[in-house]
This record gives sequence, C-alpha cells and structure tokens, in this order.
Amino acid sequence: MKKDSFAERVREAVRQIPKGETRSYGEVARAIGRPGAARAVGTVMKHNYDPSVPCHRVIRSDGSLGRYNRGDARKRELLEKEGALWK
Repeated sequence: MKKDSFAERVREAVRQIPKGETRSYGEVARAIGRPGAARAVGTVMKHNYDPSVPCHRVIRSDGSLGRYNRGDARKRELLEKEGALWK
C-alpha cells in the first residue's frame, strides 16, 4: 500500500477544514491535487467513521448538504451547532 493513499490524503484535507466552515467535494479534490475526483472524495467520506475526520463539513458545490453516513439530519445539526449553517 502506498504511504499517502488517495483516501488518506482526502481524510487529512478534511481534518484541516476549520470548525464553522465547509468545503465542497470538488474543493477537497482540488486541495489534494485531484481536481476531477469530487465523486471519489464523496466515496471516501461515505465510508469514514473516524471521529477525527469531520466529514460533515464537506458539502455539494451547489451549497446543498449532500448525504451523511450518520444521517442527513445529524449532518445539518452538526453544521448548525458549529455555526456553518443557520436555521
């Protein structure tokens, strides 16, 4: 296995998203040097259960929240609590 796998780079980029901010799947893909890999970023986030990776902060480029593996309502709740969304 490569030392810096695609999934590891995605998780590290997402860890860098500050509380109260969001990034799109495409922005995360560009941040790791893979601008065409937005869907692959989504796949990595879908399978993430590591609490150190705030995958709820990754949203769709149109501003909609997208899905969340712990429930869509939970994603909204977390983002509202962090100040990234308003009720």
